[in-house]
Amino acid sequence: MSSAGAQESILKLSPPLVFSVLLAISLAIWFGPLRATFSLALRDDAYTHILLILPLSVAMIFLEWKSLTPSSGLKAGIAVLLLIVAALTNAVLRWRAPSSDVQLAMNMLALVGWWMAAFAICFGSRAFRRAIFPLCFLLWMVPLPRYALNWIVTLLQQGSAAAAHLLFLAVGVPVAQRGLLVHIPGLTLEVAPECSSIRSSLMLLVTTMVLAHLLLRSSWRKALLIVVAIPVSVAKNGLRIFALGMLGSRVDPGFLTGRLHREGGIIYFLIALVAMGLLLWILHRGEAEKPGAGVGAALEKINQAKA
Repeated sequence: MSSAGAQESILKLSPPLVFSVLLAISLAIWFGPLRATFSLALRDDAYTHILLILPLSVAMIFLEWKSLTPSSGLKAGIAVLLLIVAALTNAVLRWRAPSSDVQLAMNMLALVGWWMAAFAICFGSRAFRRAIFPLCFLLWMVPLPRYALNWIVTLLQQGSAAAAHLLFLAVGVPVAQRGLLVHIPGLTLEVAPECSSIRSSLMLLVTTMVLAHLLLRSSWRKALLIVVAIPVSVAKNGLRIFALGMLGSRVDPGFLTGRLHREGGIIYFLIALVAMGLLLWILHRGEAEKPGAGVGAALEKINQAKA
């Protein structure tokens, strides 16, 4: 059978049915890595965000589902090639595997590639372009190897120490910073890896990306919101260190080891989330007040209906 005939035969089948079959095949091939990834997310705070990615991605695809009509001229060559590469990657990793964390990351990258290719094959290029963000969002399911994660944690530690240093200076507290140590009168604070708030920082970035995609139209506004989430995340960590330092040195040293130190991260996460929400509101308002915005939105709906 020719390639064109094979593609025509695929198109005659129910796209959801074909996608379900390809999805079942992927689960059979990558069940081990998928289980290992979710286990890692459950036991390690640095990977907790992975638990949110699949449900969020599926929800965003369903929000766009009415516009995800299959294309008529399916060109599945590249997508099929990606399926083959993903399967070969898994086979090679079984035969000659690198370190376990790198192996897991490569396996999950191959799995996400399989899912993206399967979606393109079943629903066509037009639907793939419409769903490109939630599909690429699945890349957050790839767990970073430990060496890469440690590098990010170190950057967060350094940024948090610098932010706390600036806050102490801003309120007139004598302060000196030496690497990850912040010295104030009567107290020395060390920004340990646990103080990097890697979990809340990744959660904030993931949440910001979803909100930007759902509530903003222009690409530059989306990019601005996501980029700002990074320094805001560092600032919230600095604020947490600053607050603990002030309370521990001025009120009660017990704050340095108490419940606020152990479980207070949610407070600063919410503060950062409110800050991002305020910026999102400003950017969204700017889109609404832009001349011709209403006409542009109407024309976009008309074009979608014609497509």
